[in-house]
Amino acid sequence: MTSEEQVSQHTPETSRIVSHDDGQTGVPLRPGSTAEAGERRKAARANRVKKGLVIVNTGNGKGKTTAALGILLRAWGRDMRVGGIQFLKHENANYGELRALQRMGVELTPMGDGFTWTSRDLDETQAKAVHGWETAKARISSGNYDIFLLDEFTYVLNYGWVDTADVIEWLRQHKPPMLHLIITGRNAPQALIDFADLVTEMREVKHPFRDQGIRAQKGIEY
Repeated sequence: MTSEEQVSQHTPETSRIVSHDDGQTGVPLRPGSTAEAGERRKAARANRVKKGLVIVNTGNGKGKTTAALGILLRAWGRDMRVGGIQFLKHENANYGELRALQRMGVELTPMGDGFTWTSRDLDETQAKAVHGWETAKARISSGNYDIFLLDEFTYVLNYGWVDTADVIEWLRQHKPPMLHLIITGRNAPQALIDFADLVTEMREVKHPFRDQGIRAQKGIEY
């Protein structure tokens, strides 16, 4: 069996498998790719388009913030200027990611009073969230960052503490063109999804707490 035949066994039947090029355009393809995908890559290389992306990590599954922190880590390794705000985590939080980022010289600022379901004063919680957005606007528009994270920001939008349409319009007008902005949280508003460039939905398949009663553990959840 040839290597091409081996690849084709692990690829959906709807994909046309080509090992080198499609024989028509001469576009080099990756194993398991299609001619259409190869053309898209060729066009992207030719256009050389770059843009500061709006990235949304949403869904009920774990990993939204973790994935965002992975981008911050990668960008930091590229000497890019990174930072962010956490909207629900308590302003005195000292989670593992905050400890690590502090050692790296990265400012990720928690500005909440804890999760809303434990809040003793939702008016104060809302006020902190609104203040967090005002702080975020100043930092986003400052020109001091290449990548900025708005962690748990979808909750602020869903609770109506900050208007989604107003946020999107502000970003259209004030986000630096090459700044990558990451927004995390469940139930991202549809308007935000439509506005974003990259949207990933985390889907929960299994969960150690739900399935085994295992609570959050250091280094995994915090």
